[in-house]
Amino acid sequence: MPLKNDHYTYRVTWSAEDDEYVGLCAEFSSLSWLAETPESALEGIRELVADVIKDMQDNGEEVPQAIAGKKYSGKFVVRVPPEVHRNLAIQAAEAGVSINRLVSSRLSQ
Repeated sequence: MPLKNDHYTYRVTWSAEDDEYVGLCAEFSSLSWLAETPESALEGIRELVADVIKDMQDNGEEVPQAIAGKKYSGKFVVRVPPEVHRNLAIQAAEAGVSINRLVSSRLSQ
């Protein structure tokens, strides 16, 4: 049975290799569930996650926090080659914006 307060991040997609739908959970990237319908794939992965969480709790292991429940600062650092940095600086100057605004705009597209 799925978790009562399940806030994990699920995705269902078609697997051409398996000729079935596959249910996935971002917080448990090693888990998947194959099924003939997308609804069954979602139900299956949710039940599998619930079972794994129960096992983790029974063994005193730390259960991953749901992505939706985490707080994000909106700030992260990315290293790029110097020529990419230079090109971004040129493009930002030509657009009359900061590099931060240019990159943020591109990432949000």
